[in-house]
Amino acid sequence: MNLRSSSTIAAAACLTLAAASAPVFADGVPAPRTAKHAASSRNAAPMTVAARKPNDSGVVIQFRVEGTPQVGRPVSVVLQFDGVSDPAGATARLTTDAGLTLTTSSSLALPAGQRTTATATVTSDREGLAYLNVFVTQNGAMSIVAIPVQTGSAAPAMKAAGEMKSSAEGEKIISLPAKEPK
Repeated sequence: MNLRSSSTIAAAACLTLAAASAPVFADGVPAPRTAKHAASSRNAAPMTVAARKPNDSGVVIQFRVEGTPQVGRPVSVVLQFDGVSDPAGATARLTTDAGLTLTTSSSLALPAGQRTTATATVTSDREGLAYLNVFVTQNGAMSIVAIPVQTGSAAPAMKAAGEMKSSAEGEKIISLPAKEPK
């Protein structure tokens, strides 16, 4: 084997390894690249990439909850938006579930062709799970992401589901008592 074919094989192997290390999501959108040295220098937790649907706005949303949420104490949620392609830009609107209060701006303008990073500050008034909701609109299409904010150690639990019965045909039925309106 000559030197030229060895270098060609080595180059092909390097390209194959590089392609294998770049993750691509099920929707065909490659994962956003991040600088490894920047993340290690800040010791920040990694960003979570929000799930996407084929008919969404096209904006990739990443988020991270900074610290441990505690009742009555504000906590920061770092948001990152990529993939704004409309020349007019996109908009993001933030809302919260009951039990969570947003203390920063509830709307953001996302310029085209730029990565936008924003920090939303939320305060929980009780223990449990609540969500910061992010609505992103671009070109008339919308993406919706619910970011979980777990305050305290109380894990969410479902209420009792009633009594399990079987019908005459053998189907499983959950029987619940009716609630009278007041």
